[in-house]
Amino acid sequence: MKNIKIALWALLIGLTLLWALADTFLPQPLTYFSLRAVLVQYTGIIAMAAMSVAMMLAVRPRRAEPLLGGLDKMYRLHKWLGISALVFGSLHWVWAKGTKWAVGWGWLSKPGKGRGAGLDLGSLEQLLRSQRGLAETLGEWAFYAAGVLIILALVKRFPYRWFAKTHTILAALYLVLVFHTVVLIKFAYWSEPVGIVTALLLVGGSLAAFQALFNRIGAQRKVQGEIQTLIQYPELRVLETHIALQAGWPGHKAGQFAFVTSSKPEGAHPYTIASAWNPQHAPITFITKALGDHTSQLPQTLHVGDQVTVEGPYGCFTFDDQNLRQIWIGAGIGITPFVARLKQLALEADHQYSIDLFHPSTEYSPQAIDKLRADAAAAGVRLHLLVADQNGRLSGERLRKEVPDWQAASVWFCGPTGFGRALRSDLLTHGLKPEDFHQELFQMR
Repeated sequence: MKNIKIALWALLIGLTLLWALADTFLPQPLTYFSLRAVLVQYTGIIAMAAMSVAMMLAVRPRRAEPLLGGLDKMYRLHKWLGISALVFGSLHWVWAKGTKWAVGWGWLSKPGKGRGAGLDLGSLEQLLRSQRGLAETLGEWAFYAAGVLIILALVKRFPYRWFAKTHTILAALYLVLVFHTVVLIKFAYWSEPVGIVTALLLVGGSLAAFQALFNRIGAQRKVQGEIQTLIQYPELRVLETHIALQAGWPGHKAGQFAFVTSSKPEGAHPYTIASAWNPQHAPITFITKALGDHTSQLPQTLHVGDQVTVEGPYGCFTFDDQNLRQIWIGAGIGITPFVARLKQLALEADHQYSIDLFHPSTEYSPQAIDKLRADAAAAGVRLHLLVADQNGRLSGERLRKEVPDWQAASVWFCGPTGFGRALRSDLLTHGLKPEDFHQELFQMR
């Protein structure tokens, strides 16, 4: 989380400082309309910068993953950038459109325009000025549409399949807003650092938008596969799917995830990989829980022999640190990445790790728990099973009592965000270093 917070503030503050080198919040003479002119420019630049970076993150750039801590963190930053773009875009709209309404209603008196005599505009600036009316109109309506779609994306009850489709529309709206920006940005900015950085962001965002519109996101990381086995755990509302992959899968680390497409109309969904990678044994396993319309229907819609597309792998929740003493917490379906890691450690008979695995759950399946116990035993991992109505709930205090040397361990958590936040707060309060708590943000929106 630290890296994405730094990235967000670095973008907002950095662009603000670059803008301040080219303009000022205190224009002279300082009037409502002179202040309005600079704030329209400033808010517009920040809004488009945030939207541009969000667009680039949406295409899942591989090189950004290790810098930001994984694709799950990148998507969290993508969400924050979308909210930032909406906030600054709304302020931009208020200063631009609200002022025009206030003048039209007689609340404000607009100063007369100076006579344009003596202005020697270049041909490019003249061309851009000639498009101002069109750019203002298109930008206004694109902002309305983009605002609605961003708000819908934040509504968890909005179906994922519609979320994915409407998010693609945002790519087209972004290109309209790029035109709006290029035409209406203060021409003098283009020769300043803020203009150069803005231009680079607009180019990067536009390339990403075209990639989204032509369905090229993750194209180089997609492999076809065939469903081999389906195992249901009714008590847990969980489905275990084994898929045989064709050639081209680069391999994965335990803890990573992939996007799986079983239905083109539904699109790709992210699932954590629940199997270790063995080049001589290509099948890959996913464990999915019925948490929404799509996942609830998978036991009925998937069949052995069905063709699927698997894209990935993604994620940095890979247990890679220098600490051989680890505590794992897999709450509910959050146990999935730990299942993959157990299977990997079982293949490494001489591993030096000392691990406690906590699996708190409100549901119980004898078949699933027997498999988990067998995997933990094979990997040499101590399993703490906590079924809520039988063993009570896990808390920071309970963890510290059951693992006396917890301060010497790194903690790896996958489960509900609020639960992870509470555990992290407790452990950090009692001495755990922030960098030793690793949390998978498996929510993609």
